[in-house]
Amino acid sequence: DGPYAWGYCLLREQGSPGDYCSPSGQWPCAPGRKYFGRGPIQISYNYNCGPCGRAIGVDLLNNPDLVATDSVISFKSAIWFWMTPQSPKPSCHDVITGRWQPSSADRAANRLPGFGVITNIINGGLECGHGNDNRVQDRIGFYRRYCGILGVSPGDNLDCGNQRSFGNGPLVDIM
Repeated sequence: DGPYAWGYCLLREQGSPGDYCSPSGQWPCAPGRKYFGRGPIQISYNYNCGPCGRAIGVDLLNNPDLVATDSVISFKSAIWFWMTPQSPKPSCHDVITGRWQPSSADRAANRLPGFGVITNIINGGLECGHGNDNRVQDRIGFYRRYCGILGVSPGDNLDCGNQRSFGNGPLVDIM
């Protein structure tokens, strides 16, 4: 099977996840709830669960585990994250389909169209901008495997090691 045979197959974040609660007047954390990664895209943090829940019609602030226990909600949350830009970040969908065109600020930050920008959107504050990172290399390995299975080219700019994270926005501000 190889090292990339079982990538992107987890319902809950592995290890000892924290509560992932960021102070927010708009998306306050519910008492006793934890917002660690769940579902196909591992949606995390109250500031993602709140707007996602509003968009898909469920209260994910009070019931974040629905993303791991209800298959319809699970995939709705992944599709919401994939399709929704979170300024200043484009949507993952717009990047992978070629709809997103980098601004001069993006180009200066080495954010060029490709899978590397998608990693930057999802977890750039932790994984991008500091050279080689094993987590990023694993993401690239899984991505290449699935591209091979589907018979499509992975394209260019797969790595985000030389990209600055997007900054500005709830996810990056707390990291």
